Amino acid sequence: MMFSKKPLVGIIMGSSSDSRVMQDASKVLDQFKIKHEDQIVSAHRTPSRLAEYAQHAEKMGFHVIIAGAGGAAHLPGMIASHTVIPVIGVPILVYNDKHPQKNNTSKFSAFGGLDSLLSITEMPSGSPVVAVGINKAGNAAIYAMKILANEFPELKKKLIQYKSSQHDSVIKESEQLKKEGLSKFAKNKFK
Repeated sequence: MMFSKKPLVGIIMGSSSDSRVMQDASKVLDQFKIKHEDQIVSAHRTPSRLAEYAQHAEKMGFHVIIAGAGGAAHLPGMIASHTVIPVIGVPILVYNDKHPQKNNTSKFSAFGGLDSLLSITEMPSGSPVVAVGINKAGNAAIYAMKILANEFPELKKKLIQYKSSQHDSVIKESEQLKKEGLSKFAKNKFK
């Protein structure tokens, strides 16, 4: 078996349309210089590929897999059933990508993404998958890094610095709000 000495994350999605949401995980991992491999693996249309991917992830020494899926959202649970690698599920609100005008992003899911969220979180006992909020692929990447930080101290330092910068940003905005007043602050923030 080959294991990486650096953090390695797999990002998988059930279809190309999920890339709209899943790119946020990639952006966060790139910001922290975490290597990731991105794939389209459909639980329903390519079930044998799903099993092969799980074996590949094990062989390559992936530390975490982030799996995004919409609708019935079987991908995170199915990949988790094939590996002991922690899986973070990203429930995806399905959009009407079949519309002739591709810029029409009206909701397609009758349940507003709750179908995906429940499919990911309600796994049978003994087969857990962690889930983040609907379309929150960036949060999945941050959670993956928290898992990785247990093994990689340099990443833990970066995460501490990241949380500190979030804190400082909120304090700065609060001071700006106090200085300008709510109306002016909101007007400037949401131009």
